[in-house]
Amino acid sequence: MINKRPLRKKINKRMLVLPLMAGMALSVCSQTPKSNSQTVAPTFTEWHNLEVNDINRYPLHSDFFAFSSDDDTTTVNTGNRFKSKNYVSLDGDWKFHWVANADERPDGFWRTDYDDSSWKTMSVPGIWEVNGYGQPEYVNIGFAWRGHFNEQPPAVPTKDNHVGSYRREINIPANWNGKQVIAHFGSVTSNIYLWVNGTFVGYSEDSKVAAEFDVTKYLHPGKNLFAFETFRWCDGSWDEDQDFWRLSGVARPSYLYAKPKDKQIKDIRVVPDLVNDYKDGTLTITTKLKGDVVMELELTDDKGRMVAQSGGVPDNNGNIVTTIEVPNVHKWTAETPYPYNLKVNVLGILSSRERSRGNYSVPVYETVPLKVGFRKVEIKNSQLLVNGQPILIKGADRHEMDPDGAYNVSLERMIQDIKIMKRLNINAVRTSHYPDDPRWYDLCDKYGLYLIAEANQESHGFGYGKDAISGTPLFAKQIMQRNQHNVSLNYNH
Repeated sequence: MINKRPLRKKINKRMLVLPLMAGMALSVCSQTPKSNSQTVAPTFTEWHNLEVNDINRYPLHSDFFAFSSDDDTTTVNTGNRFKSKNYVSLDGDWKFHWVANADERPDGFWRTDYDDSSWKTMSVPGIWEVNGYGQPEYVNIGFAWRGHFNEQPPAVPTKDNHVGSYRREINIPANWNGKQVIAHFGSVTSNIYLWVNGTFVGYSEDSKVAAEFDVTKYLHPGKNLFAFETFRWCDGSWDEDQDFWRLSGVARPSYLYAKPKDKQIKDIRVVPDLVNDYKDGTLTITTKLKGDVVMELELTDDKGRMVAQSGGVPDNNGNIVTTIEVPNVHKWTAETPYPYNLKVNVLGILSSRERSRGNYSVPVYETVPLKVGFRKVEIKNSQLLVNGQPILIKGADRHEMDPDGAYNVSLERMIQDIKIMKRLNINAVRTSHYPDDPRWYDLCDKYGLYLIAEANQESHGFGYGKDAISGTPLFAKQIMQRNQHNVSLNYNH
């Protein structure tokens, strides 16, 4: 069933068609390499090739979830993607096979007729070293493979390079027929090769951001075999020499999500600002849409009261830039983390024939809820200002580390971390030294913590001098992409 609503008068092509302005948010995405959607076969050299960091990876976008018109209001308003009809969890027990050396990994394990009856099981998310596979290793400065071989990038050792292979059947809901389906693997260390129903889908590195793949064309109704493989080390490990415990496996929730194939929101970026002596707020929303659709924006306060409405029709490239003005705005700070609720609706366009018949209701294809805060950060006369007021940073570094789950940190443990920080009068946190679970950024927005967001790029092992190899063209592509991942994913925080 598709929900319908009366066509709002604000959706007017003449006043709401806006071009994508130079320098606006989505211009960053134009620098990001596009995914190759063609079917390819892996060469199995990707894991030690600095020039191949992904294959068929779904294009980068900010962290958001698009809800179905069939989802209930509470699910949408709370942003609870886990209860959406567009969501299928990949978490749970998978059939699992582990080998100590990379050249011992099983061949053809992704085939649908492969016999995995002798395999053990591994939870997703789940870290190998705290589940009986391999030993955890702590390193401050220096690579985890030190002493294994002559450390010359892009080479990666085979010996002691553990490999985990996973298999599981996933049932695709019948009402997903005809939709686009994206596989989201929250954080896999150090890389991931993915197959669906025996066919290679894609490859990805950068272990601290989600690896997403469009799996639509590989699926069929009913049960589908998902198989993936990850290495303890790959060439991306040269970029991940953080001073912390070196572990392997899947660290964050993984799932499938569905979208209408031809009418959807592809990306959204929100820029808040304060004007008129910091009294009033502006919200610039840049969206990229697909298909013959219009966009509707609804901004409500923390009590659910309507603050502003707007909308627009995309230009020929699918882009819309809209600015909302809010007088006497409630400002966000770490001490007063006031949330506004922004709802982005992707609506259909009525034909003249439907209008002539008196039909003025339009289908709602997707709804994206976002929490937004109005704040302005500046440096004036060497003083850090938030909303025009000087502040002092009382911060802490934080690694994603759980005493039981290791890299796999539950939402409850994250909230416990924030409670401890608040009790100790800490007002800022640094994601040392990589992007965290997206839920952590949501919690910092909600409870009030200034946040320094770092990319998954650390050069401890090479150093930072002018002659360091990390500063040569050999690593240029990896360093650029990892910073793009960090900016694109966390833009709306």
